[in-house]
Amino acid sequence: MSEAEMRAPRADAARNRDQLLAVATRVFASADGEPSMRAIAREAGVGIATLYRHFPTRESLVDAVYRDQVVRLTSGARDLLGRLAPAAAMRRWMDLFGDWIAAKNGMLDTLLAMIESGEIAHARTRSELLAAITAILDAGRAAGDLRSDVAAEDIAASLIGIFTVAPRPEHEARAGRLLDLLMDGLRPPARPA
Repeated sequence: MSEAEMRAPRADAARNRDQLLAVATRVFASADGEPSMRAIAREAGVGIATLYRHFPTRESLVDAVYRDQVVRLTSGARDLLGRLAPAAAMRRWMDLFGDWIAAKNGMLDTLLAMIESGEIAHARTRSELLAAITAILDAGRAAGDLRSDVAAEDIAASLIGIFTVAPRPEHEARAGRLLDLLMDGLRPPARPA
């Protein structure tokens, strides 16, 4: 067996890991409490030993799900800017941010404990999110679609406020209205005729 073959995970192992992450993400988002590792393994169609081989602790699974979500959210800004005008990209990214917040339901206690203990670098996540917002803001300013006097931190604080007030799926319509109001405030004022 070559060194590359020894280092590279088998295709089925990689598939199992991806399946575990996908299922854990979905289960954590829909759970009222923190679901058991056994329930996640069962829903992923793998044995509990397979889950623990990939994620030896609940914290390692939460960390992997969280990191994957952060990467998807931050890369979503670039993807949206490649397809949409900056203002439309900002509004769509706000929806993605709401989905990101909602996905924390069933892992919130573990996640908060990990942030508190320093296992998850909250400052790093914050920096990555602010960079994503800044990329959209900069594109919007250059296009004249978004105000030049708004900071990424202002948008982040507004989003956190909105999704604190309207955190659940049954509040989706309210969150949408609040996001639309925020977008109205981000657009430059109309110039007098």
